[in-house]
Amino acid sequence: MIICSNCGSQEQEGTQFCRSCGTAVGENPTQNNQQPPMNNNQQVPPQNNQPPPQSNDAEANKGMAIIAYIIFFIPLLTGDYKKSPFVKYHTNQGTILFIVSVALNVAVSIVRGILRTLFWNWFAWPVYGLFNTALNVIMWAPMILLIIGIINAVNGATKPLPVVGDKFTIIK
Repeated sequence: MIICSNCGSQEQEGTQFCRSCGTAVGENPTQNNQQPPMNNNQQVPPQNNQPPPQSNDAEANKGMAIIAYIIFFIPLLTGDYKKSPFVKYHTNQGTILFIVSVALNVAVSIVRGILRTLFWNWFAWPVYGLFNTALNVIMWAPMILLIIGIINAVNGATKPLPVVGDKFTIIK
């Protein structure tokens, strides 16, 4: 966590501007602040008239970024991914997640078919049941990644999804 030198609020690592007062993180408050400090009961005015650009983009487009994980092609059809780097990033992550999910589903279906063929005898069904349980656990991975992606979008973060998110860029 980084503490703003102007208002004292805590910010996440990698943020460029304080969300409370708009001061650039790491900037000396005497360089940017021409007004006297306010007491704790007064609201701190923003230092400039514009909010930080990335923060504003994330706040304005959270809904479309969440939709990009649930139905990845909606931002592609509406063209919102062209207007917002935040939506573009999450649309790319949602598309990658969809492709990985389909590929995983096909692979698990093939493996299940092979296992059914190998363990068709009634005495081998417990072994098939163990393999099938392991495959069911594997099939939860895309759902977990979906939840992580939606949480990142809600928080306004552009973090890649674990394992698959930083490997490919489909939407440029």
